[in-house]
Amino acid sequence: MFSFYKYHGLGNDFIIIDNRKSNIKLSFNSIVKMCSRNFGIGADGIVLVEESITADIKMTIYNSDGSKPNMCGNALRCFGKFVYDRAIIRNQVLMVETPAGIMRLELKVKSNVVEAVRVNMGRPVFDYKAIPCTVEKTPIMGHDIQIAGESYSITSLLMGVPHTVVFVNELNDNMVMEKGKLIESNSLFPQKTNVNFVKVMSRDEILLRTWERGAGYTFACGTGACASVVAGIINNILDGKVLVHTRGGDLTIEWKNKKDVFMEGPAEEVFIGSYAGYEINSL
Repeated sequence: MFSFYKYHGLGNDFIIIDNRKSNIKLSFNSIVKMCSRNFGIGADGIVLVEESITADIKMTIYNSDGSKPNMCGNALRCFGKFVYDRAIIRNQVLMVETPAGIMRLELKVKSNVVEAVRVNMGRPVFDYKAIPCTVEKTPIMGHDIQIAGESYSITSLLMGVPHTVVFVNELNDNMVMEKGKLIESNSLFPQKTNVNFVKVMSRDEILLRTWERGAGYTFACGTGACASVVAGIINNILDGKVLVHTRGGDLTIEWKNKKDVFMEGPAEEVFIGSYAGYEINSL
């Protein structure tokens, strides 16, 4: 049995486990079961807090399907708040080791409470081989694909994890669920892709809905918000600072110097508890 903490970033929810002693090793089946909303705790993913020799602290994350992504922006904000809330590290600037590199978090603290987290998400990568994508073009912009008999123009890039952005005139849940899954597993993407459907409201405001690789239709996706703004900027339809409306709430994304992307938004603790009956097996 071990303790866990449930956090969410705009509805994108995570089970956070303090594993600094490295005594908890979850099997694939345990991860899937814990994330199940019917048979477990329920979450989009599991986040492990671990010791780091290269940064202040280390974040390891698993998707609800058991896969292991390199990056998750919403999880990073939850991670930063958790580490501060639990007095693991009381710095308001935090360097976090992730599989995508070391990320810099700035905690916006008021009356000893983390109200928002600003994350340096690093630089987008446009090389088609890094995404990876079989479209041999860098950057991948305005590439037409056929999905269920309809043509869609896509922009694809790596924002820690692969993202594909589709700009649309109208946005609805059915489109995201039906087309998102098909684009995610399209043969153009040998490691699959996250899919972002974007309706541009103005040059500094968008509506975003994301079909997340390994998690499905999510309430919010931090890396997806970053990728969508970057895609809008390189397509010359967005400016350098954009308010992003997700299903779960709002994020502010900046890419003004076309180098590092910055994301700012909230994170919240939902509840704490204990979990028993998991299978121990190193992944």
